[in-house]
Amino acid sequence: MNLFDKQFKIRARAIIIYNGKLLVVKHRKDDSFFALPGGHLEWGEDIKTCLSREILEEFGVNPEIGRLLYIHTFIEKEIKQSVEFFFEVTNSSDFLDTQKLEKSHAFEIFEMRWISQNEDINILPKDVVQDFKNGRILSDEVRYINDLIINK
Repeated sequence: MNLFDKQFKIRARAIIIYNGKLLVVKHRKDDSFFALPGGHLEWGEDIKTCLSREILEEFGVNPEIGRLLYIHTFIEKEIKQSVEFFFEVTNSSDFLDTQKLEKSHAFEIFEMRWISQNEDINILPKDVVQDFKNGRILSDEVRYINDLIINK
């Protein structure tokens, strides 16, 4: 494999907490993990614009984007390096009942769940979820996570 086979992906993700529960999604039925909502940056797009677009497309909710909380860098299958920016979304109650809202990309989400701090399910990235379980997910400090190779 040469350098030209390598790819970069930039993603924006939302941290949405309501009454102590965190919103997570599973994109495909056969995925072994849940993730935080969001998606890929399109060419020429601002990172916050990306997050707004992805959330509106998948949930039908226009998110109120707050603080940047995490930056996560990881390598998938040794050919794709990803950088994810995790932002707090402050209008979490708007996500409680999204069934009747218009969504252009609802098909991209197989399952949506609100999880509590004591639930034991596989969610990536693990450092963000561990901070949620320990009550440290919301912070005034941007935290950096660097994972080696993840074979999804």
